[in-house]
Amino acid sequence: MRPSDAKILEVVDFALKEDLGDGDDTSLSTIPANAVGQAKLLVKDDGIIAGVELAEIIFKRVDPTLEVDVLIQDGTQVKQGDIAFYVKGSSRSILSSERLVLNFMQRMSGIATKTKHLAKLIEDLPTKLLDTRKTTPCVRLMEKWAVRIGGGHNHRFALYDMIM
Repeated sequence: MRPSDAKILEVVDFALKEDLGDGDDTSLSTIPANAVGQAKLLVKDDGIIAGVELAEIIFKRVDPTLEVDVLIQDGTQVKQGDIAFYVKGSSRSILSSERLVLNFMQRMSGIATKTKHLAKLIEDLPTKLLDTRKTTPCVRLMEKWAVRIGGGHNHRFALYDMIM
């Protein structure tokens, strides 16, 4: 289960504004406007992949014409050398979005991998693994999403939604 599209887009738009500002000056000055290319997400370590669905959202938010070919879905055990997806289209658009995609996916995959490990340790017990609201400011939504991808459960989102 993923967060609502509106909430995801709010975080993505904020992060894109922070990263791109009024544009990717390097790409704008060195890459022809009509250049097209392809990139792949190459897995660098064993673990649980998380953020693939978010990557698609980010790529499409930057440029709706980008084509994303997903090979590995969120929550899948991956190993170094696997290819999670390809993205094709405007080279400028790919370069403008790839850093945000990688930053979110690295963080989310780390959280999902650790969550899966801990959930496995307690799978035979009459309990479930809950997360915390003590998360990184502005990316709580993505971190809690990663917990669910890894097999954990969300407890409370913030101080306003439940008494401890």
